[in-house]
Amino acid sequence: MAGVPASPGAAVGPVARMADRPTLPDRAPAVEDPAAEADRARAALESVAQWLDARAAGLTGDGAAVLTAQALMARDPELARRIGERAEAGEAAAWAVHAAVGAYQELLLAAGGYLAERAADLADIRDRAVALLLDEPMPGLPDPGRDHVLVADDLAPADTVQLDADRVLAIVTRRGGPTSHTVILARALGIPAVVGCREADGLRDGTSVAVDGDKGTVDVEPDAESVERIRRRAEHRRALLAESTGPGRTRDGFPVALLLNVGEGDPDEAAALDSEGVGLLRTEFLFLDRAEPPTVDEQTAVYTRLLNAFSGRTVTVRTLDAGSDKPLPFVETGPEDNPALGVRGYRTARDQPGLLTDQLTAISRAIRATGTRTRVMAPMVSTPGEAADFAALAREADIGEVGVMIEVPGAALLADRLLPHVDFVSIGTNDLAQYTMATDRTLGSLPDLLDPWQPALLSLVASVGRSGERLGRPVGVCGEAAADPLLALVLVGAGVSSLSMSGPALPAVRHALADHTREECRLLADLALTASSAERAREAVRATANTEAQLW
Repeated sequence: MAGVPASPGAAVGPVARMADRPTLPDRAPAVEDPAAEADRARAALESVAQWLDARAAGLTGDGAAVLTAQALMARDPELARRIGERAEAGEAAAWAVHAAVGAYQELLLAAGGYLAERAADLADIRDRAVALLLDEPMPGLPDPGRDHVLVADDLAPADTVQLDADRVLAIVTRRGGPTSHTVILARALGIPAVVGCREADGLRDGTSVAVDGDKGTVDVEPDAESVERIRRRAEHRRALLAESTGPGRTRDGFPVALLLNVGEGDPDEAAALDSEGVGLLRTEFLFLDRAEPPTVDEQTAVYTRLLNAFSGRTVTVRTLDAGSDKPLPFVETGPEDNPALGVRGYRTARDQPGLLTDQLTAISRAIRATGTRTRVMAPMVSTPGEAADFAALAREADIGEVGVMIEVPGAALLADRLLPHVDFVSIGTNDLAQYTMATDRTLGSLPDLLDPWQPALLSLVASVGRSGERLGRPVGVCGEAAADPLLALVLVGAGVSSLSMSGPALPAVRHALADHTREECRLLADLALTASSAERAREAVRATANTEAQLW
């Protein structure tokens, strides 16, 4: 079976399937007291929110942040209002929840972008609330009492963050793409994963499967020789990664900074990882779920704490990436038919310049208070003129190193004219992929088009990388593509000099780089760039890379 390679590594084990979602009976019961039924429905939502809060309390970092955000969704007053209206009109509580959430999901999917990504989270809230109202077991992870390969239609964040990495050998899902929550959290846990595997429906509990998260394959009932080969590969991989430490370098000494993607969470915990700093500090967590923007003092305190944690290293801060697809009550953008192509990222400064200038002031104060080397970049910059305007604002705030994100094909195509205005750029491959391939990154049915090995995407990366080399400007990558050890070789060969990823991905990328010279990376980049498809690009590089790289 073939799917999308999602999280590196390989494993063999018996299948354990996620339980089916609760389904409504064919007939809804008669409702005698609509007001009481509405109270039951809202109480079920609150019970789900409390359940999510309780699990978030036992986690840290991304896992806690994901569940806390989902609990807030369960408490959304607009969702409660819609459900209450249906129940008070005579619908049974479970039916009211199911219908109202379904209608709300359609609105989120139509909005696209960040909101569409939340539709799957909302489905999980619906299923848990309906299960409570029908007095059925709450859906969740299977517990077969042994090591297993988890197979599901898709995984909700609430399930993914609770995975026991000691018991779950690998993950296979029928839906999902390379930038889904499942992928990000599986990488963070170090669990091999294949997503978008359409034939996964046919896998039954107890069936032995071999999952290859590097190639994106699932072999059913592998023979003894294949099982032993994967076991030896996993052991060899663990031994190599245990020895992979220190700064990123190619075999001939070319430096490639290996950095972290960081958001809400404990900065000291992130700083304890073996990285050279932060390549992407997402600042949205400071602004979301608030009625008013954070003050300059509030922001300064948060930035100062993080910069202190990374003293002696480099931190790259991305300014607020919000807009119609990450709605904030204090950012008025007006109605948009396609928010993913509307006012978001740096574009919000056109009508709300104070948000950006306050943020730059806070960052500047934190830099002065800590002395930590800090770079600041703006998201969703489309033209050389926008890059120049942002650079002027940042330098006016006394920020020394200023850059922009390259996420729009227009910015990539004019990189030679954009780069002279800034000190560096960082390529966001997740958004650049969706805009290049005209494919919504939240659409799980087209994961192959969002594959970061797509030659069209790599051609844009190489265009930026080559311009950076000519003009002496560093080019980084901070999308999920940076966490793929084989693809990291291609990116470095295309002119990229820094890679930012989740912590567990660092050792494998560091080892792959150390096993290749810069010239060998250039050769691998040429192979990928001249391929006719993502699959052929990946296989050409895998076949040519050094022997140890076959582990990835």
